Amino acid sequence: MKGTRATIRYAKALLQLSVEKDFLSQSYNDMVYVDQLCSESKDFVLLLKSPIVKTDLKLRIINEVLNNKVSETSLRFINIITSKKRESLLPEIVHNFIELYKAQNNIQSATVTTAVPLSSDTKKSVLNYIKNQTKSTIELKELVDESIIGGAIIKMGDKQLDASVSKEILELKQIFNQNLYLQDF
Repeated sequence: MKGTRATIRYAKALLQLSVEKDFLSQSYNDMVYVDQLCSESKDFVLLLKSPIVKTDLKLRIINEVLNNKVSETSLRFINIITSKKRESLLPEIVHNFIELYKAQNNIQSATVTTAVPLSSDTKKSVLNYIKNQTKSTIELKELVDESIIGGAIIKMGDKQLDASVSKEILELKQIFNQNLYLQDF
């Protein structure tokens, strides 16, 4: 898990508060929304990191953007972070909270890259294969990359299973590049 000590502490505090108040899934959904907002809106992240914009204005903008999109508790948490002048850490805090939530609920993320979109049967097969390997709940993300020609690349954590056609072609090229010619034959 990446992050500074402060971001991890804030994420743990929100996780603990969410467990105590029994709205963990709502907090998770809120933080996923804020994470998506931070990844899609560079202007929002620049606002959070800007030393020029005053805290009062940041609070008003954050409340306007997130009002009716996240729960009141999540909004209060973000307001506390902003009033403590830690709003620049919000994207990292949100990311750490999501990782802590997934670790607590035994959820692992996996990415499947294929040349064409997966059919529902193939997706179920891939999910079953990954579940049998890990014994945990899987959050599957699908990517389409035509450059792999065929097959699939499955990434989960620091592990990768590359069963793509492009990898097989590369291995064949390396074998053919070796000089196996015998002169005196």
